Amino acid sequence: MKRIVIAVALVVAAAVIFIVGRSLGAEPLRVSSTGARYAVTVVIDDPTTGRVSVGVLVTSGDPDSVAVSAVMPGMGHSTPEVIARRAGPARFVAEGELFPMSGAWEVSIRLDGPAGEEVLVVNALITG
Repeated sequence: MKRIVIAVALVVAAAVIFIVGRSLGAEPLRVSSTGARYAVTVVIDDPTTGRVSVGVLVTSGDPDSVAVSAVMPGMGHSTPEVIARRAGPARFVAEGELFPMSGAWEVSIRLDGPAGEEVLVVNALITG
């Protein structure tokens, strides 16, 4: 009987930890990068696996187009480039399946405009 009570208590504790952990969510990610032609701040409000929204704030330069892709060097994974839509002056948003698994990713931002093309890279830790 004592073993059953302990087993039930452990199952209940595991369920509570799982539910609370899922509800907390990941902290927003905000990282910047500067190149020769452009400078950006990348914002990922919910850095988790699956479909995400990646905001690109252009702080220097005036690109006509922005695209985002991701590589996980440690595992050899990469994702196709996602074309970002213009969401306002100097602001672009890319939405798609960029992070199929948790871990350390390199996010590439390809900018193209009158100043030419440039690729900036930022690091992102993706959880859950």
